[in-house]
Amino acid sequence: MNYFKTLLVVILLSTASKVTAQVTLPNFFSDHMVLQRNHKNPIWGNADKNEKITVSINGQEHTTKANKNGYWKVILNSMKAGGPYNLLVKGKNTVEIKDILIGEVWLCSGQSNMGWKVAGTTFADLEIASAKYPKIRFLKVPLVGNLEKQDNFDASWEVCSPETVGTFSANGYFFGRKLHQTLGVPIGLINVAWGASAIETWIPRDAMDASGEYTEMLAQWDEKMANYTQSTFDKETKAYKAWEKGGKKGKKLNPARDHRIGQNTPANGFNGLVNPIVGYGIKGAIWCQGETNLGRAYQYRTLFPLLINSWRKLWNQGDFPFYWVQVAGLKEKTLEIGKGNMWAEMREAQSMTLSLPNTGEAIVYDLSESNNIHFKDKQTSANRLVLHALNNDYGVKLKAKSPSYQSMKVEGNKITITFKDVAQSLYAFDENTVKGFMISGKDQKFVWAKANIVGKNKVVVFADEISKPIAVRFAWANNPYANLYDKANLPVTAFRTDNWPTITLHNKKANR
Repeated sequence: MNYFKTLLVVILLSTASKVTAQVTLPNFFSDHMVLQRNHKNPIWGNADKNEKITVSINGQEHTTKANKNGYWKVILNSMKAGGPYNLLVKGKNTVEIKDILIGEVWLCSGQSNMGWKVAGTTFADLEIASAKYPKIRFLKVPLVGNLEKQDNFDASWEVCSPETVGTFSANGYFFGRKLHQTLGVPIGLINVAWGASAIETWIPRDAMDASGEYTEMLAQWDEKMANYTQSTFDKETKAYKAWEKGGKKGKKLNPARDHRIGQNTPANGFNGLVNPIVGYGIKGAIWCQGETNLGRAYQYRTLFPLLINSWRKLWNQGDFPFYWVQVAGLKEKTLEIGKGNMWAEMREAQSMTLSLPNTGEAIVYDLSESNNIHFKDKQTSANRLVLHALNNDYGVKLKAKSPSYQSMKVEGNKITITFKDVAQSLYAFDENTVKGFMISGKDQKFVWAKANIVGKNKVVVFADEISKPIAVRFAWANNPYANLYDKANLPVTAFRTDNWPTITLHNKKANR
């Protein structure tokens, strides 16, 4: 769909109420939807100016008037898990929304490893055939960005079944299924993930402008978009087709992307996919993104917290839970020191974001596949993710955090690393020796290290070549060869004890 066709759809959706002069609601207030339990859920829509609107559900009734622009909103009383219920919205006409459940609603966002479909995972046929969970509901948001904030999109809720689950987010579905099986309540999952999207597309433009930290990146995009027209897009499309037809010779070209509605332009994803549902009652959000920003991993240290804080501010639900799957890895397991550490720098940036309240991360570098950026074992990544939600938000006492670096002590030619959040004790998976540690002296030249587990939560690290070590790194690679876990089978978080300059430190412009 080109830009102008998309724009026409958006205009028709946003102006439908004005044309028909009837009570309308955004499309995501639809049959089969899930409303957040124990929460005062807002319901909103459009009608004629000053039109009286009555909203009723499950024995409660609320009345309001549309404002001068025709906008109206009511706040429902909180409800316990249950249903199904019907919602009646009465004005000059009546809108009935059927089969509404009250349960737990989670937003599932990020790029392709969140959007990756159930049909593309391990044991996909079995997962699809067994997906008979009518109390799990899906909302798949269309992948259409916009340069301006939108208030609607063309999508409605679906009931989880073998017919619908295959095209839904695997991380989202497996996360929601575990919640449903454990809590016994309805689950609503909203999928707003977009493959190859940059994090800045998900952040409101005014939030990035106000921070003052992204001037170069935003100026780069502003210059690009000031001269980007339909003719530009058509020219890029023509050039790519000619390159393909000519046998793909010469400089590699990528398929043309219409940046006016694409997933890399700053705020585009937020405007088109997120802004319409801002305020819809949710429990929290899960996230899986970072690959597109690898070249600017250091900048991610501030972009990621900005995204979380800006969403929390707009939703006005306090510091709602926000959990993410850390980036996995790609290419062969690294056996050379200092090779390809953009992935490690991204993992570090994500771990640093744990400084925000009500956050958690699932470590998954051990699930990575050397030739596939979309690792297929989404069941394990979702299991590690849902541990945080169950433990932190639902009172199910489970070990959720991976072990992580706490402190170091240098003794002669050895460094003792102490870890926190260790379940029972550490162990080396699959081998008798611990793999993944490197060590350095003051010259900042790392070598592979030997490592011995001593006690519950300590590892002694050393190398014959380094007589005076001062720094240790663990799993610091594109696709690390590391095998240290705790007895809850959670991999130890990648870390470094030094703060030496990173290779992405000065990268501030968009890398796409």
